[in-house]
Amino acid sequence: MTDNLNIRFAEGDDAALAECFTAHGALVRSYLRRFVPQQEVEDLQQIVFAEVWRSRHRFDPARSLPAWMLGIAHKRAVDQLRMRTLRTVPLDVVADPAGDDGRIDGDGMAERDQVRWALTKLPGPQRQAIELAYYGDLTQREIAERLSVPLGTVKARTARGLRRLSDILTPAAA
Repeated sequence: MTDNLNIRFAEGDDAALAECFTAHGALVRSYLRRFVPQQEVEDLQQIVFAEVWRSRHRFDPARSLPAWMLGIAHKRAVDQLRMRTLRTVPLDVVADPAGDDGRIDGDGMAERDQVRWALTKLPGPQRQAIELAYYGDLTQREIAERLSVPLGTVKARTARGLRRLSDILTPAAA
């Protein structure tokens, strides 16, 4: 039956596309979830199937149709991720909050400068997670979606980074 579907699909049978979607739609959707946020999966799945249909003349019916489709899905997921731009807030443009009397607190500025310096000592992924959380005002789930990494990875990076910051800043406070 699969060979028959492969041949019919390669020949351009419209009904074969519908069968292909029924048979392999869940696989493609599941695969895409590994790369893009949940809210983008369905749209990207439609893009994948449109390209699968447009590219059917390149499909070899002797090969695996699901594997060929996942190759296209992978390319579209990478394209989707490349179109994104990470919006981080550079530390040097973060406004210093005024004190209770409306003036900038000198001690607070010194502490902020120490924290900024300490952040530069962190590995990039840890620094990025902390900056997005504290300066970008994102939740850990939002950070995970933005960076396309698992939530547990964001939690681990943040925890390790904060521990390191504490170690770096503790000698300076003593």
